[in-house]
Amino acid sequence: MDVASNYTGHVEPGGAAARRELADLTITKLSVGPMDNNAYLLVCNTTRDALLVDAANDPERIEDLIGHDRNRPRLRTIVTTHQHPDHWQALGAVAGANGANTIAHPLDAEPLPVPPDVLVEHGDKIQVGECELEVIHLRGHTPGSIALLYRDPQGHPHLFTGDSLFPGGVGRTTSPENFTSLLNDVQSRLFDVLPDDTWFYPGHGDDSTLGEQKPQIDEWRERGW
Repeated sequence: MDVASNYTGHVEPGGAAARRELADLTITKLSVGPMDNNAYLLVCNTTRDALLVDAANDPERIEDLIGHDRNRPRLRTIVTTHQHPDHWQALGAVAGANGANTIAHPLDAEPLPVPPDVLVEHGDKIQVGECELEVIHLRGHTPGSIALLYRDPQGHPHLFTGDSLFPGGVGRTTSPENFTSLLNDVQSRLFDVLPDDTWFYPGHGDDSTLGEQKPQIDEWRERGW
């Protein structure tokens, strides 16, 4: 698989993956499936243990991303950010092929095709080799939607938001109450406590930073979506 090293946060459906090298963690983004879902492969640079955020679709492409030679990373964990089917079409195939543990929030576990091996709540920690991710529960897009936060000790934070936060707004909700819940969580658990240079990686489309999106929060609340 082609992998671009000049990371911009943009990948094309069916196109090359994009890789970002941090001091302790490597992040590779890949667009999969007909809905342009993002799958993120996180690899600890020390242990070569790996975690996949959303085995959304195209299991063959995900396996190509992991690699097939003896030096490929060991996929230990797959985290599903929420229960919507476009985010878990390849979950069973990829988990089975790699013997990976699967993780989700209990409120979104039932619809998944593979019962999660581990259930996580807000504030829990997930290991990727020697690196650590923090679980942030964002209620509204689905009951159990979660984001994953990596606090890079030598740089800015990195945040994987699923479908709860995109450039230009929060994720789709099905009622005014769910919208208010999601926006309140996004504001109080992300924007109010993380620095502006936090780079976030959504479930579809391009990346952004919290600082770039922060001025729009009042507009999102007023428009109601």
